[in-house]
Amino acid sequence: MLFQILLIIVGFALLIQGANWLVDGASALARKHNISDLAIGLTIVSFGTSAPELVVNVISSFQGHSDIVFGNIIGSNIFNLFAILGIVGLIAPIVVQSSTVWKEIPISFIAAILLFALTNSFLQTDLLLSRIDGIILFTFFSLFLLYVYKQLKNDTLDLEIPQNEFSNLKIWLLIIFGLAGLILGGNLVVTYAVEVAAIMGISEKIIGLTIVAMGTSLPELVTSVVAAIKKNSDIAIGNVVGSNIFNILFILSVSSLIRPIDYNILFNTDIYFLALGTIFLFAAMFTGKKKKLDRWEALLLLVAYIIYTIYLIEKS
Repeated sequence: MLFQILLIIVGFALLIQGANWLVDGASALARKHNISDLAIGLTIVSFGTSAPELVVNVISSFQGHSDIVFGNIIGSNIFNLFAILGIVGLIAPIVVQSSTVWKEIPISFIAAILLFALTNSFLQTDLLLSRIDGIILFTFFSLFLLYVYKQLKNDTLDLEIPQNEFSNLKIWLLIIFGLAGLILGGNLVVTYAVEVAAIMGISEKIIGLTIVAMGTSLPELVTSVVAAIKKNSDIAIGNVVGSNIFNILFILSVSSLIRPIDYNILFNTDIYFLALGTIFLFAAMFTGKKKKLDRWEALLLLVAYIIYTIYLIEKS
């Protein structure tokens, strides 16, 4: 089993490095075509941090590992909300903009409720995320993009994008090797995570919610921690809330369009936990110092995640 675990670690390393190469190469290519920093940040960089979740889910959908598909997304969102915001908030209290409080956090809650409704047969008889459900999710994602576009007309963002001038050869090598790293890394993670689950007698659901979810969320963790150290609260919390919306509305929509995904009703408990965490985050904006996640609130989030993880392990 040590061999399989080693290959999972190699897979995660390839996913993260592949995402970095892809972002660097695509950013340089965009600069050569005079595309703005803002456009680069909102498209290429945002996609790069969520690329590991997307690749793992696409591969899992093709191979029919439905528990990995849902476990990766729901687990990543829980890790983002509880662990990443908990760690970041302990480093420095997170100041939150009004638009995030009143719009983006509620949108992330609506996304979780929408997922619950679609997967629990509210519109059909079978427990699955169908292609029609995928179209519904993607429609909501398109509306979210429209909201972001309108929001940006009034906002000025200072995004740090690599300034290096690369040759055309280096740009395309970065893009090609980045994509190759993502695909190969995703294959390794899915294949050997399933093997480890079988060897240990642990369900794919638990593996997806823990090992796979934590591994694919590493780019968000690094991005948010660096942002917190640099006192950039907007990026720290925006990265987490935006990623949670992106994961459900876009990645799960793509996954279900590839193949309808059977839903394990046991995931309902995890969706409840995610929804309660989102409500807590919203409520935290009105306790203590308003529109700020204080250290004690961040500590509560982190402790809740630790208890949740222990519960998953004991339950398995």
